[in-house]
Amino acid sequence: MNRRLTKTVQIGNLQMGGNNPVRVQSMLNTFTTDTDACVAQAIEVIEAGGELVRLTTQGVKEAANMANIKAALRAKGYDTPLVADVHFNPNAASEAALHIEKVRINPGNYASTYEEIRAKFIPFLTLCKEHGTAIRIGVNHGSLGARMLDKYGDTPEGMTESCLEFLRICKEQDFNNVVISVKASNTRVMIHTVRQMVRRMDAEGLNFPIHLGVTEAGEGEDGRIKSAVGIGTLLLEGIGDTIRVSLSEDPANEIPVARALVSLAEKAMQAPAMPACNMDWYNGEKYSRRDSIAVGEIGGGALPVVWNAGTEVPQGVMLMVLDHDNPLEQGRYLFGKMQQEGNKQPVIVYRKYTDLSLKELQLTAAAQLGSFFIDGLADGICIEAEGISAADTEALGYSILQAARARMSKTEYISCPSCGRTLFDIQTAIARIKAKTSHLTTLKIGIMGCIVNGPGEMADADYGYVGAGRGKISLYKGQNCIEKNIPEEEAVDRLIELIKANGDWFEAK
Repeated sequence: MNRRLTKTVQIGNLQMGGNNPVRVQSMLNTFTTDTDACVAQAIEVIEAGGELVRLTTQGVKEAANMANIKAALRAKGYDTPLVADVHFNPNAASEAALHIEKVRINPGNYASTYEEIRAKFIPFLTLCKEHGTAIRIGVNHGSLGARMLDKYGDTPEGMTESCLEFLRICKEQDFNNVVISVKASNTRVMIHTVRQMVRRMDAEGLNFPIHLGVTEAGEGEDGRIKSAVGIGTLLLEGIGDTIRVSLSEDPANEIPVARALVSLAEKAMQAPAMPACNMDWYNGEKYSRRDSIAVGEIGGGALPVVWNAGTEVPQGVMLMVLDHDNPLEQGRYLFGKMQQEGNKQPVIVYRKYTDLSLKELQLTAAAQLGSFFIDGLADGICIEAEGISAADTEALGYSILQAARARMSKTEYISCPSCGRTLFDIQTAIARIKAKTSHLTTLKIGIMGCIVNGPGEMADADYGYVGAGRGKISLYKGQNCIEKNIPEEEAVDRLIELIKANGDWFEAK
C-alpha cells in the first residue's frame, strides 16, 4: 500500500507532506504567558523527538508572548517550529502569525457567517503570506459551528464541509501553505471523517497534508490503545503527514507513542502489496456490520467476541490468520474474497506476535486490528504473543474492541490532555475519578479541561466533569449542565452524588 501523496508545506525550517516523513508533535500544557515554563516544557518535547511544539493562544497577549518563547528557545539552540493554537479570536491568530511558524485556527469558532469568515480569513491569509506563516485548518467534532450543526448535524459531513469551506478560500487566494485536520474523540467518527475528507479533497484537487489525532483519548494504556486504533488505522491506509497523540499526561510522554505508530506505518508501507480485490461493496465512511450468519454467540450481528489463542474455534467460524506485514491490507483482501464468494461465515481475526513487550503489543495490535471493528468486518479478535500471558492478551482484545466502539467492557473515560486553558489539575482529577468509578463498567465519563471542546467531544458521555474557571468545575448529565462553578475540592464527590441521583451507581463488588 502506498502513502497518499500530498503537497509539501513549509513550516519554518521543517517540510511536511510530499515525500517527507510523517512528523510528530505535541502541545504544551503550561500558560503561554509564562515564558520560562513554556521554554522548559518545549525542550522536554523536543528532546523526546517532537518536531513541532504547539501552545494554546487564547488572546493577543498570549500570541504576542510567543515571540519571547521563540527567542528564548532559539537562544538555547532549538529551532523547532512553534504553532499557535487559536480558538474564538481571529485577532490572536493574526498577532501569532507575526511571530511564529504556524497558526492553527478552528472553523467552528473562528467566525459565524460565511461573509464574516471571508472578511476575517482573507486578510489573515494575506498576513500569513507576507510573513511565511503556515496555517492549520483544524476542525474538532466537539466544537463544530452552529451553522454546520444546523445543516448537517453532528456528523462527518458537517466536519468535512466546515473544513472545505475554509480550504476553498485558501485555494481561491492561492495560499498553499496549509495543513488540515478533522478530529474527534470517537475513533469511528474520526476515521470515517478523515476518509471522507480525503475523498472530497482529491475530487477538488486539494491534496493538502493531513494532521491526524484522536482528541481526548485519555491516559495510560487506554489512551494509547484508543490513539493507536484511530491514528494507526489511517497511517496503515497511507493517510497522514503529521500526528499528535493526545494523552492526559506530560506532553513529552506523547512523543514515543507517536514515534512507534509512525515506525509501524513505515514498515507496512514497505510490505509487498496484496493482490487487487473488488471492494465496491465496502463503504469506509459509514459504519455497518458485515452480514454474517450466527454460530452460537458469534456473528449474526452479536457483539464481537474475544477468543483465547489455543482454544478450538467452533465449526462454521473462520479463524482469519493475518501474517502479512500490513495485516490491515491483508485482512481487507481476504474479506473482499469472502464477499465475492458469498461466504457469510463469522470471522475471528487472529495474529501472533513475537519479540514485543506488553506496551509495544498494545500499540501494535490496536493499530493493526482495530480497523476490522471500526468498519464492522470482523466478529471476533484473537491475539497471541510470545512471553505475554493469555490474561493480558484477552484484556487487550477487549480494550481494542472498546477503543473501536464495538463492545464496551469497562468504564470509558474521555479525558483531554489539558493545555494552557486548563485551570485545574486534570491528572489528579482523572486519578480520583477513576479510583471511585472504575467499577461502573456501563458508563462513559468525560473529564475536560475547559469548554472549548469539552461538552462537544464528550457528546456521547453519560456524565461530564468540565473546567469552568480557576479551580472551578461544572458537572454534566449528557449534554446538560447540571451544576456550575463547583469548587474543585468538592467536585469529585458531587459527581458521585449526581451519578447516584440518576440511578446509575452501584457498589463495587
